[in-house]
Amino acid sequence: MQTYYLRRLFHLLKPLGDRVVIELVKSEEKTASGIVLPDSAKEKPQEGKIVAVGTGRVLESGERVALEVAAGDRIIFSKYAGTEVKYEGTEYLILRESDILAVIG
Repeated sequence: MQTYYLRRLFHLLKPLGDRVVIELVKSEEKTASGIVLPDSAKEKPQEGKIVAVGTGRVLESGERVALEVAAGDRIIFSKYAGTEVKYEGTEYLILRESDILAVIG
């Protein structure tokens, strides 16, 4: 079922150019010592999994440069980057490749 859901998502959320769509990793509900955090105290997540990638950046010469990341990569991105989108109860973020800081493992 998850594969079907992701395939359906690719048709609905297809990023343009050098943008990617990421599914956010939920932030911690509790601290290491067991204190439950209210929503207002939680930090904005900076980690996610790429679910769709754009076709790449277009240079002035008209040549298209492919993205260095691919669907399925886990990434860390800039704290205030991108545009938040909510689809079927799941939060996604659309951001530019330049806002991606690192690929995890």
